[in-house]
Parts: sequence; structure tokens; C-alpha cells
Amino acid sequence: MDTLKTEQIVIVGAGLGALYAALKLAPLPVVMISPEPLGHGASSAWAQGGVAAAMDAADSPESHACDTESAGAGTVDPRVAQLVTREARAHILDLTTLGTPFDRTEDGAYVLSREAAHSFARVVRVKGDQAGAEIMAALIEEVRQTDRIQVLEGTMATRLEVLDGKVCGVEIQSSAPEGSAPVMLRGRAYLLAGGGSGGLYQTTTNPPRIRGQVIGMAARAGAEIADAEFVQFHPTAMDVGEDPAPLATEALRGEGATLINATGERFMQTVHPDAELAPRDIVARAIFREWLADRRPMLDTRDALGARVLTDFPAVAEACARNGIDPVKDPIPVAAAAHYHMGGISCDLDGRTSLGNLWVCGEASSTGLHGANRLASNGLLEALVFARLCALDIQTQCPVGNAADPVTLHLGQPGRQTDEDAVRELRQCMTKYVGVQRTGAGLTAALQRIASLEAAQQDDPNFLNMSATATLIAAAALMREESRGAHARSDFPDAHPGPGHRSRLLLTEALALRAKVCET
Repeated sequence: MDTLKTEQIVIVGAGLGALYAALKLAPLPVVMISPEPLGHGASSAWAQGGVAAAMDAADSPESHACDTESAGAGTVDPRVAQLVTREARAHILDLTTLGTPFDRTEDGAYVLSREAAHSFARVVRVKGDQAGAEIMAALIEEVRQTDRIQVLEGTMATRLEVLDGKVCGVEIQSSAPEGSAPVMLRGRAYLLAGGGSGGLYQTTTNPPRIRGQVIGMAARAGAEIADAEFVQFHPTAMDVGEDPAPLATEALRGEGATLINATGERFMQTVHPDAELAPRDIVARAIFREWLADRRPMLDTRDALGARVLTDFPAVAEACARNGIDPVKDPIPVAAAAHYHMGGISCDLDGRTSLGNLWVCGEASSTGLHGANRLASNGLLEALVFARLCALDIQTQCPVGNAADPVTLHLGQPGRQTDEDAVRELRQCMTKYVGVQRTGAGLTAALQRIASLEAAQQDDPNFLNMSATATLIAAAALMREESRGAHARSDFPDAHPGPGHRSRLLLTEALALRAKVCET
């Protein structure tokens, strides 16, 4: 295998956290591993809701932190919630300076929306449902103009090399379908910012390439994984047959849109006092129950928004038009879909992982902010805050030296293609057995099926990264014999009494459990 050495900081990923960290690492030189052209294929660019921040004088970071802890069902780290919510306002102002066109009132104040489980309107938006895309566009423009940042588009990371407990290299190859022979890239430090795992599920709102590979890659290298079982299912993905499913942003419900079923019943009123604005896990399970009962759940924007839905929420309007739905006249069919992974690579308050010389930020991380159920629009916020924290800590470990030459990458011949039939079976397995509602028998069946699929793909590191993350999610879910937040067990419907606890798991431990259930 060819080896390349560089004095650059290596960032795996090209979403919001990766871009923001690259800018904050100045003046250190950076090389980014980006499977797609910048702005494409990142979950951040698809985020519709916005960024949560206490921007109103009547609001406070303390209130924001309290809502975060309440939504997280007893497993949020209070230190992290306080840290992130305190810094939120500064990051909104920073993004504004960088050119993000946040929605503003006539007097210049930020337009603030209320989303589920927030006690205050504190979600800062862009053009209704364009926050992720517009923030990404502003950051990409800044990155493109920064000479010290090199972006290797069309490449993906497949393996971390570890020596004496420290990461010393990352194996990369072409992200084209046919792949390529791998190259080992050795840099000064390594930051993982490559997204979550929603694409491991058949029904998801995530971009096609976001399938848990970065989490799995770290786990295979020996990194500790936290809260793997906590996968958030967005209640209102559009049920129109697209893969991934278009998202009907929660901001629609914040504007008064209601959830009805095929009989016209507004079913959330009997489920929770906050009805459509109940925490996401509660709404997702209610929608799942309606779907199972063949009472097709739908989002009704007609009375609350009327024709405004077409102008105020352009992404929703475009998806409706693409599928022959007129939301001014018709309700939008919806389903619960894998959306956000609260779990991921465990890290401390500086973004350091359990492996030396390796940091993580964004959805690939598990910081302790989200607990068992992420508060709406805290995802982009967490990525911003921890991208900066990682950058600051890396700077303390890597003093500024001489300027680094850009990496000249020569990828080899096409390699082994990932078996798309195996990926499809893995996704179907995850949705069927490790989805909105889980059982011990189903989770056992999932682990057995994952093991079988993995056995046939031993020479494909891309699939092994996916199956590692799938194994960790299913194993952690089997071990948690209670229902808490986004993790719902039909055979253990109640939460354990007292405060909740976070789960922490090594891949070796998850594989041992998988081997045990495969023997039965």
C-alpha cells in the first residue's frame, strides 16, 4: 500500500462540523477527505429546521439547557448542555459574519421559531427550511477562499491505523462506485466529522452515503462508542416512496400544522399535552402506530399555512410538487424515518476520543448533549460548538510549524465494489428489527442477520464499517432492557426508576454478544 505523509491536520468529512473546524484551525494547514463535491452528500446541507440558540432577551441559555435535559430523558450530561447552550449565541453571530442570511425582521432581529419540546421560540432559520444548505454555502465559500485548506473531493476514509493507542494514519480510497486501491495518509492529527448512521435504515432522511461508516471505522480501530442504541426517528418524513425520504420540517408544526390520519382524526391530542409539539420520540411512535394500523398518518398544513407553505418552506413545496401533492389543498402523507444518531464515538469536553491523536465532532460523535432523545435543532448547534472546541484543542497539541505542501494523491486501480444487495438487506434488517419499536427477539434476529451478511463481505472495509455500526446499535439496544427516549422496547415498555445512564461499548464487546446470540 502506498503511504503519503503530510504536516496537515486530516479531517474526515465535509459537512458543517468539518468545514467549521477547518476554518477554526487557522493557521494550521488542513486536508479534508470529502466523498462528494463540497455541499453535496452531507446531512448538514439537508437540515431544514435551523440552529437552536437563546437569541431573545426573554430567553436564556439556562432555559435552553433545561429543555435539552428534559428532552434527553435522563441521560444528558448537564455540563455539556450548559456549555453548548452558553456558546450558541456567539456561533449564530459568527455565522452571520461569515455571510449566512438568517431570516430577519424589519428591525433586524432574528426570526425565531418554536419547535418540539422547546419552551421558547429559539430556532434561528434561513428562508424557512433552508438553514442547513445556506449555512453550508457560506462556509464552503469561506473554505474555497482559504489557501491553507485542501479538499480531496471524491475520496473516502475506510480504516484508521493505530500504534500504541494513538491514531497514526487513515486509509483512503476513491469514493466512486468501483472504489480504488487504498492509500495510507499520515498527518499530524485526525478529526472525524463524517456524519451519523441514518442511512443504515431502509426508511431514512439521510443522504445515501451517510451509513455509519465513520463510527464503524473508529469502532474497528478500538474507539469507545457511547449511546449507540439511541437513534432518533423523525416523525414527519414524507411517505412518497423516495429513498431517502424528503423531510417535512418540524417548523411546519411549529407554525401550527397538525397531524391527522386517514379518517381525519387529529390523533396527537390524546397522546401528549403538547400534541404535535411533543418530543420527537413520542410523535414518531404515535405516527408509527397509525401506520401499523393502516390509518395513513398525514401532516395537514392547509389551515395553518395555506398558500404560505409554498413560499415559506421551499424544500417542502418542491418535494410535494415532485410527488404530485398540493399541500395547499391536500395533507402530506408522512412516516417515521431514521434521522439522527444521538450515539456515536465517545468524546470529552474537548472533543477527544478514547484513542490518542483522534478527535470527533458532529453527528459521528456522542458528546452527552442529546441523551436518549435530541432536542430539535440542537444537532447543527452541537456540530458548531464541538468543531471549535476540537480545533482549539488540536492547536494546543500541534503548534504552528512550517507551511505544509498540499497532498498529491494518486489513487490506484479500481478495487472491490460494495455489494449493493448486501447493503439493501442490511438496511431492511435495521428497519424491521432495530427501528421505532424494538423487541429482544427482533434485536437477536438482527444481530444474527448482520453477522451472516458481514461474513460474506470480509474483504470490503466499507461494508465492514457499516456492519460494525449496525452491530453496535443492535447490541446496545438488546442490552438496554427498558424504554427510554428514542429507544422503545415492547418487551420492556417502562424506564428504569431513578436517573438514566449512558451506555458505553467497545466493538469487541458488541461482537462477543453477537457471537453469543448466534450460538442460540
